[in-house]
Amino acid sequence: MRWILVLAFAAVAACDVAPSSTSSAQRPQASQPQLTQQDARTRAGRAARQFVTVVSTVEPVAERECRRRAPRANCDFQIVVDDRPSQAPNAFQTVDRNGRPILAFNLALISSVDNADELAFVMGHEAAHHILGHLGRTQQNAAVGAVILSGLAALGGADAAAVQSAEQIGATIGARRYSKDFELEADRLGTIVTANAGYNPVRGAEFFNRIPDPGNRFLGTHPPNAARMEIVRRTAEQL
Repeated sequence: MRWILVLAFAAVAACDVAPSSTSSAQRPQASQPQLTQQDARTRAGRAARQFVTVVSTVEPVAERECRRRAPRANCDFQIVVDDRPSQAPNAFQTVDRNGRPILAFNLALISSVDNADELAFVMGHEAAHHILGHLGRTQQNAAVGAVILSGLAALGGADAAAVQSAEQIGATIGARRYSKDFELEADRLGTIVTANAGYNPVRGAEFFNRIPDPGNRFLGTHPPNAARMEIVRRTAEQL
């Protein structure tokens, strides 16, 4: 259970980022109180301690769930923090060149969560993507889409440039074909991981209420926030 922590919390103090579905033109124009340096350091320290606590609690649960559900997978999660400033809140799952799963969080997300339950849920959700093999399945779907659409273009007499363009479009369509399903699957398993780690997944999923709702767009990458909240509630009720 090794993890990397590169927290430049001066960056957190410099930009108080929180996800919101309200555009800047719609936000109230009331002036926000300016944080003193001491207040900023206090908030940064609190966020750092919360992150360390959540990592130490959720990571072993996620690894145990990974070994149980995907015994052939690499379940040695590495937690990393992107300390670049001025980014929108974000977390994602990937693997390194050796196939080790990486759960990455940026400072904006770490500082924007309202409580430990939200952070634990995001962490459980990203771990679930790896446990369920979503990265590999997405890559496979992209490859299939690229082959099919480029093949159809070639059969239709398209030139090399058009075939290459069709290949790129096919890869995009293939990658997104099941992305909404993957997100809901990760929400479900993430709920289980979060609860098993001792956090409240329903309270954690309230994070969705503060991020833009993608709606039910064709070939969108994420399902509507309401659908995500519903699967979290249903799964939590069954635990």
